Amino acid sequence: MLILGIESTCDETGFAIVRDGKEILSNVVATQEDLHERYGGVVPEIACRRHVDVLMPLLKKSLCVPLEEIDAIAVANGPGLIGALLIGVNFAQGLALSTGKPLVGVNHIEAHLYSALMESEPELPALGVVMSGGHTALVYVEGVGKYRLIGQTQDDAIGEAFDKAAKLLGLPYPGGPHIEELAKEGDPHRYPFKGGRIKGRPYDFSFSGLKTALLYLVKGQNANKHSPLIISEEDKKNVAASFQHAAFSNLIEKIHSGTRELACKSILVGGGVSQNLYFRRLLEESCSVPICFPGEGLCLDNGAMIAGLGYHIFLEHGASECVKADPRLRIKEHTDAVLNDFAGAACAH
Repeated sequence: MLILGIESTCDETGFAIVRDGKEILSNVVATQEDLHERYGGVVPEIACRRHVDVLMPLLKKSLCVPLEEIDAIAVANGPGLIGALLIGVNFAQGLALSTGKPLVGVNHIEAHLYSALMESEPELPALGVVMSGGHTALVYVEGVGKYRLIGQTQDDAIGEAFDKAAKLLGLPYPGGPHIEELAKEGDPHRYPFKGGRIKGRPYDFSFSGLKTALLYLVKGQNANKHSPLIISEEDKKNVAASFQHAAFSNLIEKIHSGTRELACKSILVGGGVSQNLYFRRLLEESCSVPICFPGEGLCLDNGAMIAGLGYHIFLEHGASECVKADPRLRIKEHTDAVLNDFAGAACAH
């Protein structure tokens, strides 16, 4: 079965054709880093205009087989930027209507989790870790479509925190790769940054305090984001290394705790931040269960993960009755007795 996947939740536009949920026949992505770099973050209106410009050219580029041979169309319908979602969903609806192909809506966060399954078959249940510019979440995964949200960020997502930290340090957008590169020459223990904790919610995240601590360190206690730096160029390396270490240590601590408490047999990691090699090394050195990372081209937003998960949704449920763009779309939780028991154990931790 061939599925055409369409992704447009933020600032990447992606099209892909995937056979039987696994075999990627094409996967093309248009990024917008050049457009948003001058602003230090994604500007929604600019992102939407670029989506409109590239949708049709990317569709044509992705069609490694005739459109008539496609069995169904899958589109990311949330969460994300409402304008970007509407553009992708409306395009997919028009394409489905004009070709007579069935259409399914796919949750973008669930697709990031599925991306780690496209090239591996780990033992389940697993702890899913979504880490991107817009989302940070821990998810108990019993199978495709069988999820339970364990924890999520209460403010900035981890990728967003890196972008904001980079901007404070005068580094380009997107911030994560630039902080990672600068941190290679720094001391990760030079400054005692700490990730936030949420009382009564041991698996939730908060990165806003970490970002504020960095602001006060590099610009002064009464400073704002526009104030000049008070640290040397050389010390930037130590700040970047310490910030990166604190953010990932906080995340990994909760990954370990969740894996142990929920008796998970593996870890699935998805999202753009999962490309960070320092994070991968820290996790692999400290973890006792197998870890599955997305393959090449599957970490950042892409159409292949949408098509892959869309295949399973279509097999189990058929075409969606109505696909609507939903910027606050939540993970559809599976509530069988086993998952409820595990979730109770997690809350009691």
